[in-house]
Amino acid sequence: MAITVYYDGACEKCVRDREKYEAMAGASGRDVEWFDITGQDKELKRLGIDPKLALTELHIRDADGRILSELDAYIVLMSRVPRLKPIAWLISRPLIRPLCASLYHSMVIRRLKREGRLP
Repeated sequence: MAITVYYDGACEKCVRDREKYEAMAGASGRDVEWFDITGQDKELKRLGIDPKLALTELHIRDADGRILSELDAYIVLMSRVPRLKPIAWLISRPLIRPLCASLYHSMVIRRLKREGRLP
């Protein structure tokens, strides 16, 4: 089942994370399409994704066509790779999920401020 990952191709860390994911995923990564959101505001809006949110939260379109964001997107993406499944399970736990979401957002906001790209 193919999914599409909407990622920030202007972010060096995001590109490295994509490469690491592809290396870990191996053959199972062939069902993942990567869409660089850089300069794609019109297309993102057409898909129902707020371009400003797309910079601060990972978005995916799952095999059923649903758009998922933030930790929901990470959980789906990580669940597809056997080595990452335990992490996906862990970050989905009710007590851990809010902490992970908060840490993720603060890291992204710091990165975007540092790069002068905060929406």
